[in-house]
Amino acid sequence: MKTAIDQPKRSATYLSTSTLILLAFGSAFFPRILDALGAPSVVNFVHLFVVPVACGFALFQTRTKDRRQIRMTQTLLTGLCIFFAVILASAIVNNAGIINAFLEFLLFTEPFILLLAIVCIPMSAASSERVTKWLIYFGFANLALGLGQYVLQVAGIIGDNPDFIKGVFLGQGAGHVVGASVALTFGAYYLLSAHTVPIWLRLVVFLANFWQMLVADAKQVILVFLVAGVLLLFTKFKDIGEAIKYLAIAVVVGFIFYWCTQNVPAFAAFNTWARPEIYGSDGEATLLKTAAFRVVPSYFESPLNWVVGLGPGHTVGRLGGWFLREYSDLLMPLGATVHPASQAVWSATAASWLGDQSSMFSPFFGWAAIWGDLGYAGLIAYTYLWVIVWRYLCPTDFSKFLVLTVWVFGLIFTQMEEPGYMLFLVVVLGMEWQSRHARSLNRVPDAVAVNGYQPDLPPAAAQRNGKRPTFDSYGRRSQSHPNRFR
Repeated sequence: MKTAIDQPKRSATYLSTSTLILLAFGSAFFPRILDALGAPSVVNFVHLFVVPVACGFALFQTRTKDRRQIRMTQTLLTGLCIFFAVILASAIVNNAGIINAFLEFLLFTEPFILLLAIVCIPMSAASSERVTKWLIYFGFANLALGLGQYVLQVAGIIGDNPDFIKGVFLGQGAGHVVGASVALTFGAYYLLSAHTVPIWLRLVVFLANFWQMLVADAKQVILVFLVAGVLLLFTKFKDIGEAIKYLAIAVVVGFIFYWCTQNVPAFAAFNTWARPEIYGSDGEATLLKTAAFRVVPSYFESPLNWVVGLGPGHTVGRLGGWFLREYSDLLMPLGATVHPASQAVWSATAASWLGDQSSMFSPFFGWAAIWGDLGYAGLIAYTYLWVIVWRYLCPTDFSKFLVLTVWVFGLIFTQMEEPGYMLFLVVVLGMEWQSRHARSLNRVPDAVAVNGYQPDLPPAAAQRNGKRPTFDSYGRRSQSHPNRFR
């Protein structure tokens, strides 16, 4: 009997696709390690080539017949094309280099490109388990290095600055924040998904990752997770029971967190933000955080700049703030362009006594970067990409929570352009979707369930009377099926 998705004719094809996906993921996750070992700096750019190649290969090899999977793939491709069109328009209007346009596109959309590579193929159970296994290995590698760096710090070998605890993101200015972001994401994922592992061991792994975040002094990471949890609560108001449950959890977690900040030395650093005088309309934190919204418009030359911004890489993103400067020897010969707006915001940062205190107050952050570089058209196009992900790839509260963390991170720093963190997160999203999609077609055994998901019907019950109910890609039984089994 045919299923909704054709089985691959040659397992080698799909094995090679999953291998290429892993290589693409690894090329963005470990380049700082290779750089520290003496590899040329170009190693930091390899993922910008490998990820699109992996996606193109997956799209070329896919033979899916599932209409929802095809529609999702086409919609995501359309969203990527729209965003690229906005970037090109901005580059043309502002005379930005073509290399700026391509780098801007890849830095912001690389997660969606890898996600597209994962979800466009009918991944076999073996390939799905293999990618998930390596995802977990990567998470443990970041944890092991982070805790190892903490031990070296306690021993006085690498100094006492908590910013040195970076996990696999060595030599990166905000590597401690990126490493902590990956750690907490991995800890939550492992706690909720590793059902074959005893709960006590999963808790130990989660707490170890949480500890890495604490000792790295990446306070903004836990704040992001708390805010994302509150936002997730707002999505539950249609279900009073669920809303009450999440509200109770939020109150308990909030109380415990507040108690820890007042009584546990490891949490004392969170009190750094408890200074009301730096907030408010004239507070130093407010003025610094919003500096880009005052500086960037001062360089607008026409109303069109409100629509398409000042050009890709010309304002407060990772490209304009760091990339073009750090790799000028590589990029300037390729026609890269810079804009004085970026330096003006850097000057405003240097002039503030909060400028070097915490990335929490940085005027360089994701949503501001999209607005400054690409204008309101860029904001709309980029938001549309996340709407697609939310609609098609977030059937569970955990997947929605992960997406919300990205949105909140975009208000703090340039995390949305950080490939190591973003690709880790989208691999989690993609593999969770693959697991549910495969289970809805009865192609994956129960032991592979993620987050305790179970199909509506066991296979034996589903085949009574010679009939088989249909399921959507979330594993929900189609309401149009006439038979009801209990």
